[in-house]
Amino acid sequence: MALFRELAGRLCGRRGHLPGIGVFYGPSGFGKTCASTYAANEFRAHYLELGRLWTTKKFLEHLARAVGAPARGTTADLHQAVIEALAAAPTLLIIDEADHAVAKGYDEALRDIHNKTGAPVILIGEELLPQAMRRNERLHNRVLAWTAAQPATADDAEVLAKLYAPEVAMTRDLTDRIAIQADGRIRRICVGIDAVRDWAEAEGLDVVDAARWGDRPLWDAAPSKMRRI
Repeated sequence: MALFRELAGRLCGRRGHLPGIGVFYGPSGFGKTCASTYAANEFRAHYLELGRLWTTKKFLEHLARAVGAPARGTTADLHQAVIEALAAAPTLLIIDEADHAVAKGYDEALRDIHNKTGAPVILIGEELLPQAMRRNERLHNRVLAWTAAQPATADDAEVLAKLYAPEVAMTRDLTDRIAIQADGRIRRICVGIDAVRDWAEAEGLDVVDAARWGDRPLWDAAPSKMRRI
C-alpha cells in the first residue's frame, strides 16, 4: 500500500511539464488491487477494473460512467465525453487489469485521454505489463514512474493474522511458515490464515504454533474423494 500511495502522490503532485502516467505491476496475489482500492478512497480517484473481453467502445462506456460522463453515443462520442469530464476535473484515474487494454489495443484511447486532460493515470497489471507496453511507444514514453509490487514479508503475515484472525493467536514461527509457503502472495497468506483460524475454532484452540499445526496443508489440499454408495 505504501508503494502505491507513493506512486499516486508523485503523479498527482508532478510538475506541469511532466507526463502523468504511472504503472504498478507484479504477479497475481501481491495485493495490487487491494492497495489501489485503498488509495482510490484516499485520493478520491476514479477506479475502473477492465474486462478481458471488452472492446474499445465497451471500455469507454464503463469509463464514462466511472467519471460521471454520459455513457451513450458512438465510440467517438464516448471518448469526447470522457475527455470533457476529466478535463473539467482532472482527478486521478486508476485502471486495473490494464493488460487487457494493451492486448485489445485500446491503450491508445487511454493515452489520448491523458494527453488531452492532464489527469494522472495509474495502470495496474501483471509482471509483464511493462514489456507489453513497449509495443506502443507513444504510451510507453509518457510513463513517469514504474513501480513493482513487492512480495509480502513475514512481518506482513503477522500483521494480517492479527487483522483477519484476532480470536486466534498465531505464533511467529507459524506466520513465518505461512509467508514462506505463500511465496510472498498476500492472497495466499490470507487463505492460509483463514485455514488456521477455522481449524483452531473447530479444535477449541486460542493459540496455534507451527508444531501444533503440523503438516496440515494451508491450501492446495487434495479434493475429497467421492464416496461410493
